Amino acid sequence: MKVLLADSLPEAAVQRLITAGDEVIVRPELSEHDLPGAIAGVEALVVRSTKVSAQAIEAADKLGIIVRAGAGTNNINCESAAGVGILVCNVPGRNALAVAELTLGLLISIDRHIADATADLREGAWNKKAYSKSDGLFGRTMGIIGLGDIGLAVAERATAFGLDVLVVAKPDREPQSLDRAERAGVTFVADLATLLSSSDIVSLHVPGAPDTKGLVDAAFLAQMKDRAVLLNTSRGDVVDETALIDAMNTRGLRAGLDVFANEPGIGTGEFRSELARHPNVAATHHIGASTTQAQNAVAEGTVDAIEAYRRGHPVDCVNLEPVPARAATLSIRHRDRVGVLAAILAILRTAQLNVSTMKNQVFAGSKAAVATIDVGHDPSAEILAEIQALNDVINVAVTRP
Repeated sequence: MKVLLADSLPEAAVQRLITAGDEVIVRPELSEHDLPGAIAGVEALVVRSTKVSAQAIEAADKLGIIVRAGAGTNNINCESAAGVGILVCNVPGRNALAVAELTLGLLISIDRHIADATADLREGAWNKKAYSKSDGLFGRTMGIIGLGDIGLAVAERATAFGLDVLVVAKPDREPQSLDRAERAGVTFVADLATLLSSSDIVSLHVPGAPDTKGLVDAAFLAQMKDRAVLLNTSRGDVVDETALIDAMNTRGLRAGLDVFANEPGIGTGEFRSELARHPNVAATHHIGASTTQAQNAVAEGTVDAIEAYRRGHPVDCVNLEPVPARAATLSIRHRDRVGVLAAILAILRTAQLNVSTMKNQVFAGSKAAVATIDVGHDPSAEILAEIQALNDVINVAVTRP
């Protein structure tokens, strides 16, 4: 395949693609505006922070997959990609430990005044009296909002510090997450209001999405304790910065931040932020995932995603319907011969039965196979009989959700 890396990956990951026979084009200098002119002939695109616009997707003539070398995909126009059948895949969880480590680092920095103390020492000032004042972390309560891979990693590390961790209970949590949370000693509470009013520290680990933008507003902050700590290593636009500044000024809230609403989209540049300059803030430069360990893990996951696509079994795709619409599922046992599936699909087409998903599995010995086909509306008895009448069809069964 022809693979375009619009952001840099470690050399080992690039070599792995080349060894697999791919033509790899490394263009980390490409911007959102450059990409449409560079994407012709590309079959797989890899990006980190580079924006993939609708214009870039329209210009792609052979593109089948876009891989975001990281967890979030808000820099990719997933809707446009879905409209033309281009997969958008991410690499979740590979940088979770790095972000969790920074989250705890920001918390410790706030509690022990590490950033301010370091700045004073560099200026030749000794102020043990001021910097020896600290609340301490043991026995305090941390509320975690967003219990994905990063939230779980934070919970595990927080409990090791002796923090009591609270999470809002939800009925749709995956069993693996629940098991891991229980092993970490997480306590589930009924609602967000309970979590906020009970927590000395609130840590945000939610994705960038319309329903999380501005999540931390004045009403949210009003429910937090005076002098509580807010940690945000997720997305800058999750926090209403004006409301947070007001809460810090009036109620002594403190914040550990790795992300900002209007941070630069480049590695270096000028950044003027009232929030970043506030004395109650300890902050970093959106570096949560920027450890060598995390970057290597993400790179390996990126190549894994391309390999899975090559094998025909793409993973971690964010723009596929999670449960395709279906009215019935046909299970058709048939002899493994050329043309059988084509004949079945021709009958479905004539009957205007749209296929949502389809899988064909061959039995040992390659004499028989079974096709599992989800269709958009209930097939009539006549259609089932027509399929059953095909020479190489052994049996047709239908199930309905």
